[in-house]
Amino acid sequence: MKPLFRKVTDKLENSYIVRHDILPHFKNIWHYHPELELHYIIKGEGVRFIGDKIANFSPGEIVLVGENLPHTWRSGKEYYSNDPDLTIEVIVIQFLPDCLGDDLLKLPEAYLIPRLFEKAKSGMVITGQANARLANLMHRALDATNLDKIIILLSILQTLAETEEYELIVNGRAVFYQSDETDTQRLNTVCNYTLANYKKEISLEEISAISNLSVTSFCRYFKLMTNKTYYDFLIEIRISHACRALIEGKTLTEVICFDCGFNNVSNFYRHFKKVTGVTPLEYKRQYLNKSKSLLSKASV
Repeated sequence: MKPLFRKVTDKLENSYIVRHDILPHFKNIWHYHPELELHYIIKGEGVRFIGDKIANFSPGEIVLVGENLPHTWRSGKEYYSNDPDLTIEVIVIQFLPDCLGDDLLKLPEAYLIPRLFEKAKSGMVITGQANARLANLMHRALDATNLDKIIILLSILQTLAETEEYELIVNGRAVFYQSDETDTQRLNTVCNYTLANYKKEISLEEISAISNLSVTSFCRYFKLMTNKTYYDFLIEIRISHACRALIEGKTLTEVICFDCGFNNVSNFYRHFKKVTGVTPLEYKRQYLNKSKSLLSKASV
């Protein structure tokens, strides 16, 4: 998906941006910017797109997005129902790599920070105790002023730089193309339509017409911009929704298969393992084991 450059603005007296958003749903378009972004989901669920990867997000997730790595968060469809009790809540911190000065990065004691910035170009999901520490620091950053604000950012960078509790999002260093507003709106239209209609069959003729391109032009364009075919994209959207349904545990796997747009169970199992690396049963078991481990740590 071809991202749109977004200029991040803030008052000149601030070395970095921290904000606390409570909204009915995410409104971001697919975009990128030179600032690194630390994104903490306090409340809300949906699908996130980072680089060429699609995954679910849920409360408690903390993600570090590196400079110029395209990204967006899309709320689940239930968040567009105008329910006043259904909102998303997020803390976002954005900062340039040199926001504290070039000299800091040149200090021998700070050698881990440039390494962190390189890892962040692939996107990082922060887990474990590092996640809990960052959540606390990000809450504190909301009210911090003067030197306290700088100290908190340094503590955040230290936690991110020293932790081994993370997963990289993008494998390798894929190239993502810059774009103009017209191209971005086209890809966002395709994305929105797919998210709203993934349960039914979507033909290439249908999605090409929505994007105002011929089938041949659309296929070439989509592959160039996303590093994947449209059907690969559609399958990943379906699998992400299947993963959420498996975690909720309210529906049989065979029913989830058809609810997510697959026309037979064997096809569903094959695509699920290709995308996630495990079977639906193994995925659910891994999630339950992880949840038990987190509850055990929390009770200590």
